[in-house]
Amino acid sequence: MTIRTIKGKTPQFGKDCFIAETAAVLGDVKMGDNCSVWYSAVLRGDDNSIEIGDRVNVQDCAVIHVSEGEGGKVHIGSDVVIGHNATVHAATIHDHTLIGMGATILDGAEIGEGSLVAAHALILGKTKVGPYELWAGVPAKFVKKLSPEAVARTIDAGVQAYVEWAEVYRNPE
Repeated sequence: MTIRTIKGKTPQFGKDCFIAETAAVLGDVKMGDNCSVWYSAVLRGDDNSIEIGDRVNVQDCAVIHVSEGEGGKVHIGSDVVIGHNATVHAATIHDHTLIGMGATILDGAEIGEGSLVAAHALILGKTKVGPYELWAGVPAKFVKKLSPEAVARTIDAGVQAYVEWAEVYRNPE
């Protein structure tokens, strides 16, 4: 794994985090407890900061990056799934959300609590996804509202599965 100080800022990790051997976490990154960063994922807090809550998983080959200036930070709440090959760039992701595989979230976008961004969707810059919404397409558009039960079945179950997998990978024997 690559963990590197950039511009005097060193990544900070909560307890019981798993960082895969080929992941890179650079600069001003603050991560909560029970998070996981999987193989070949990159979190680059070089021009600004990345703040991540608890029980967030950043899956294989995902990229989280910032932009310069006031609106360039990344904020990711707790209980969030960032799917394989997803890109989150200078955006806000609220609690209990799922960013699907290969999805792209651009600068200034905000993903509401309990929402799901479908695989390969493109959330354009400054788009506001409301709470408990499903968005899909290129560019992404609102598809439907999600029930709290649907969020529990999909997003919360995915969060829990990755907390358990991280434990397996931290203690493989």
